[in-house]
Amino acid sequence: MNDMSNPTSWQKASLIGAELQSAEQTSAGVPTSVGMLSIKSANRTLTEASMTANPKQLYGEFWFEHEIGCLFADSNVGKSILAIQIAEDIAKTGETVLYFDFELSEKQFQLRFTDEQGNLHHFPSTLYRVQPDMNLIASIDEPFEDALMRNIENAAVETKARILIIDNISILCMQMEKGEDSAALVQRLRTLKNKYGFSILIIAHTPKRNMSMPITQNDLAGSKKLFNFIDSCFAIGLSAQGGNMRYVKQVKVRNCEMRYGGDNVMVCHIEKVGTMVQFINMGTAPEHDHLRMVNREEQVQEARLLSASGLSLRDIASRMGVSKSTVDRMLREVSGVPDGQTGQVGQTGQDGLSQVSQPSHLSNGTAGGNAITCKTNDDGTA
Repeated sequence: MNDMSNPTSWQKASLIGAELQSAEQTSAGVPTSVGMLSIKSANRTLTEASMTANPKQLYGEFWFEHEIGCLFADSNVGKSILAIQIAEDIAKTGETVLYFDFELSEKQFQLRFTDEQGNLHHFPSTLYRVQPDMNLIASIDEPFEDALMRNIENAAVETKARILIIDNISILCMQMEKGEDSAALVQRLRTLKNKYGFSILIIAHTPKRNMSMPITQNDLAGSKKLFNFIDSCFAIGLSAQGGNMRYVKQVKVRNCEMRYGGDNVMVCHIEKVGTMVQFINMGTAPEHDHLRMVNREEQVQEARLLSASGLSLRDIASRMGVSKSTVDRMLREVSGVPDGQTGQVGQTGQDGLSQVSQPSHLSNGTAGGNAITCKTNDDGTA
C-alpha cells in the first residue's frame, strides 16, 4: 500500500474526494454496508483504490502479489522444478517465502540441488521448505485436511511470511476431481489471503491429456468450479519437439492482459546449471508448434479401447479432447476403408456404418470380435 504517513498533494485531494463521495452516498440515504456486504459508489471505489499500490509481479505476468494463482501440469513435466525456481527468485528480493513441499523427501530434494561434484545449491536465507512430520500425523485427532490447513496458517503467521507456495494441492483435497471439494478448499485459502494479505500459489495435477490439443482450463483437475475461485492460472505443456523442451501458457489472468496465450507461449528448456535444475527461457512461439501431430489411426484405436471399457460418447470426447460427433465418426470408421465404401461383411466406411466390429484382441477370445457399443448417460444421451 502507498505510504499515507506523509501524503502528497494528489493523495490529499484523493482523500478529500473519497470523503465527499462517502458523504454524498450517506445524504442520498444509501447505506455503506448491509450485513457482510460493503456498498460504495463506483467513483468512490476508483478513488480509494487509486491510493493503493498496484500489485507487484511475482512471476512475470503469470502470478501477481495478493493473488491465488494455480500452476498445473501432468506428472513428470516439471511443476516442482518451476515452483521452487519461482520461490527462489522471490526470496532473492528479501521476501520470506514458505514452500510447502508435499512431493519430495528431504533426500530427493537434496539430490535435485546437488551437482556432480557433490556441491550443494545455496538458496536465499528467506526461503523456507515446509513438510509434514510423518511421526505426528498418526496423533491428529481431527480431519487431516483441517489440521493441515490450520498448520499452514499458523506457520505463515509465526514466520511472518506473506508468500506461500503449496506443492501439491492434492494433499489438501483428496477428492481434487470433485469440483465442490476443490472449490471449498480454494475458498478457505482465499479467506486466509484476505485475512493476512497472503499471495498463494497452488500446484495442481492434470489428468492425462491429449497432447495434440491446446491446453485449456478443462485440463485442470476439478476445473469447473476450482477455476472460478482462483485469480490466475498457468500451465506447463510437454513439447512435441522432444527432449527437455517445455512451454508455459497463461490460462487465466486478472491483473494484466494475457501475454502468453495460445499464440505466444513461453518456450523453455529444462537443464541443470551448476547445482540448480531450472527452466531456461528460450523465447516465445505459437502453441501449435509444440503440439503432437494427430495420428488418425491412434485416435481411432484409443476411441475403440475407451468405448470397449464402457465409457459413453460424452466421456470419451472429454477424455480425448474432441467433440462427441468426432468420437462417433471414429467408432464408425473401419481402418483402411474409405468413407461410404464396403469393407468386411456388414461394414462400411466412416458415415455408412451402424456398428463396427471390435478388434480380435479385445473380444475375450470370441471369434470375429464383438460389436463396439457405447454406454448411455443417465439423461439418455450417449
